[in-house]
Amino acid sequence: MYCRKFLIVTVLSSCVAFLSALAGAAPPKRIFVTNELDNSVSVIDGATNSVVATIAIGNRPRGIGVAPDGSEVYVAISEDNAIAVFDPETFAVLRLFAAGDDPETFAVHPNGNIYISNEDDAKASVINPHTGELVAEIKVGIEPEGVAISPDGTRVIVTSESTNMLHVISVPEHKIINNILVGARPRAATFSRDGTTAYATSEISGEIKKVDVASGTIIGKMPLADDKAKPKDLLLSRDETKLYVAGGRANRIFILDAKSLEILNSIPVGIRVWGLALSADGTRLYTTDGVSNQVSVIDTVSEEVIVAVPVGKAPWGVALYE
Repeated sequence: MYCRKFLIVTVLSSCVAFLSALAGAAPPKRIFVTNELDNSVSVIDGATNSVVATIAIGNRPRGIGVAPDGSEVYVAISEDNAIAVFDPETFAVLRLFAAGDDPETFAVHPNGNIYISNEDDAKASVINPHTGELVAEIKVGIEPEGVAISPDGTRVIVTSESTNMLHVISVPEHKIINNILVGARPRAATFSRDGTTAYATSEISGEIKKVDVASGTIIGKMPLADDKAKPKDLLLSRDETKLYVAGGRANRIFILDAKSLEILNSIPVGIRVWGLALSADGTRLYTTDGVSNQVSVIDTVSEEVIVAVPVGKAPWGVALYE
């Protein structure tokens, strides 16, 4: 009898904890999506998963990010060689500032500065988005693409596609302290919360690399189990046990064990999945499916797509306004 009561209490406690966690979960207020071929940003309401506005933003928008205080949203408009800034509440375009040749991807530093990959110039630019001031330029490898910033802001990684390297840059010195050779055509990188580990995708070799940041040593490698996989973006789950990888032409999200890089699952999404964003509570993963002209919304608990949201042509980047 005691065992039965204990079991019932345990199950009930687990259910209460689970329901409490769900009650505390909240979708982002808005999801912003750059549409590369529409020259626009789609605004998705996080509660209804429907497009509520479209912002005309400039020529060939790709990278997108939100200011640390949530007051502004930044968009790389590659063919205009600029960053556009808009208000996340009114959607009004506030200003543009020069961002070097062909800005594609960028990351926002905790101090508010933007670190931009300038693909045509083989460099990374650091810009104060409030003044447009060029803070620094760092020469990197050929065709820089992905940019990642460690949570404490002391390290930046820039991937160079044609040099097949991750360039580790110190902040505020803005000096390259390590060049790490990885698989062919690295597209994106992400840091662990403590900044000691980084993960990177390699598009042509179809694999994920795990790197010790301090030593520059590759400590893990996993080819994705699909010949069509051309991985682009990647993110860690909030508890850092899983790694979400956009599989590109494989048209699926791969879920890897963050420690071992073992492939745990894959989730079918739209055609040519590209960008990723994860809600603050970790329960929703948003993907840009470029050829399907949609954003897939994934429940990370069930690991299933719950809705596909039609957006503009060739959605590329995605950022959340929580």
